[in-house]
Amino acid sequence: MSTALDEEDARALAGRDVALIDILDRLLQGGVVLAGDLVLSIADVDLVRIDLRAVIAPVDAAHPAPPLL
Repeated sequence: MSTALDEEDARALAGRDVALIDILDRLLQGGVVLAGDLVLSIADVDLVRIDLRAVIAPVDAAHPAPPLL
């Protein structure tokens, strides 16, 4: 996607209120990937490292959810 479209979208949304549910609905329509790293350290010694990865995507009849274990 070009940056011109991103700038147009940003300008269009700048003057209007957007509800959190609208943002979640738009994200879940196409899916979203969340990633993050957390490192706790003391004196440059890493004590705890947590890598977070999550994929959130819609479930429909064409792509059913996997069975729960």
